[in-house]
Amino acid sequence: MSVAKKIALLALTGSLALLGACAPAPATPGAASNRSSPAQFRHPGVVVGGAQLATVRRKVAAGQEPWASAFTAMSASRYAKPGYTAHPAAVVACASNNGAPACVAEREDAIAAYTQALMWSVTGRPEHARKSVQIMDAWSKVVKRHTKDDADLQTAWTGSTWSRAAEIMHAGYPQWREPAVMRFKWMLRKAYLPDVTAKVPDYNGNWELAMTDAAIGMSVFLEDHKLFDDSLRRFRARVPAYFYLASDGKLPKAPPGGTIRTPGQLSTYWFGQRTFADGLGQETCRNFMHIGYSLASTAHIAETAWHQGVDLYGEQADRLTAALEFHARYQLGAKPPTWLCGGKVTRTMGPDVEVALNHLEGRMHRELPLTERLAERQRPAGTDDLFVAWETLTHADNPTTA
Repeated sequence: MSVAKKIALLALTGSLALLGACAPAPATPGAASNRSSPAQFRHPGVVVGGAQLATVRRKVAAGQEPWASAFTAMSASRYAKPGYTAHPAAVVACASNNGAPACVAEREDAIAAYTQALMWSVTGRPEHARKSVQIMDAWSKVVKRHTKDDADLQTAWTGSTWSRAAEIMHAGYPQWREPAVMRFKWMLRKAYLPDVTAKVPDYNGNWELAMTDAAIGMSVFLEDHKLFDDSLRRFRARVPAYFYLASDGKLPKAPPGGTIRTPGQLSTYWFGQRTFADGLGQETCRNFMHIGYSLASTAHIAETAWHQGVDLYGEQADRLTAALEFHARYQLGAKPPTWLCGGKVTRTMGPDVEVALNHLEGRMHRELPLTERLAERQRPAGTDDLFVAWETLTHADNPTTA
C-alpha cells in the first residue's frame, strides 16, 4: 500500500483526539487586527494552527506535492522514530560555541517532541502522541536551570520548539494528563522564561529575535497575556533595528535599550557595513546562516501573533519583504556589489523562508519571486537541528487563517 493510501486510511480511522487537535477554536475567521493579546487565546496557535494541520493532513493523504515529499522526509528522520529516547539533564550548561552533550540533546529532544506531534497529527498513530508526551515529561521531571554564556540562546531555541510541540498535544490529546501538563508549564516558567526574557540589546540581533520567538510561544501555551504583550513590544522594537529600510534614515535604527548609537558603533555592529540598502540585515556581513535564523524567528513571532489575532506581518510587511528578497538574491548565487560586505557574502542560509513566504504571498498576495525560487530549491525543507523544523510540510502554500 502506498504512503498516500496508508495516510488516507489512517485519516479516515484516526482517533477523535486527533480530530480535536486539528479543529480550529471557535472564532470569526478573517485577518488579524488586534494590537495586543486576545481576550482568549486560540489553541493550537503557536506557529501552526489547527486548520493548517488539517490542510497538511489532507494534502499528504492525497499524495500532493510538496507536502507528500516533506512528510516522507520527516518520517524518515531520526526524530520521527517510535523508539526515540530522550536524554534529559538537570543542568544544561552551554558555553559559547561549545556543543556540550546536554545542550545538543535538549535541542534534539525538543525537535523530536515536535516531530512526533506532527507525525501524530498527520497519521493519527497513537504511538507518536505517546512518544511526544513522553519526551516532554522526561524533561519536565528533570531539568532545573540553564547556565553559561549561551543559556539565553539555548533556551530560545529549545523553548520555541517545546511550545510548538506542547500546543499541538495539549490542544487535542487528553491522555496528556493535567498534572503532567502543569509540570511542563512550571518547567517553562522556571527553567526557560527567565533566560528568554533577559535583556541583551547589544548582542547580535538574532539572539533577541529567537528569545522573543520562544517567549511568545510560551505566552500562548501558558495563557500569559502580559508575556504576550511584552513579546509584541520587543518584536516591534527589535525587527526595525535588525532589517534596514531607507525610510529609517541614512543609518540603521540603534538596537533598542542598548549602548550602540554612533555611526562608528553602528558600522562595527553591522560587521563593517557603511552603505545601507532596503532589506540589509545587521548580520548580513557576518553570514547568511544568522540572517536565516533571524528571518525564521521574525516569521515565527508574526505567525504566532497572527493566529492570536495580531497582525505583526502587516506592520512590517515592507521590511520583511525587502529582507527576504535581498538575501534570497545572493543566496541563489548573485554576485554581490563591492559596497556590500566588500563584495563577499557567506551563503549559508538554512530552511528559513517558508513561514514568511506563505503569509506574504498566500495571505497578502505580494510577489516575492526570488524568495519563492529559493524556497522551491530548498524543498522539502527539513530541520536545522536548532529550532526550525519541517516548514515545507506545515506552511508551504498553506495560508489558512485559523
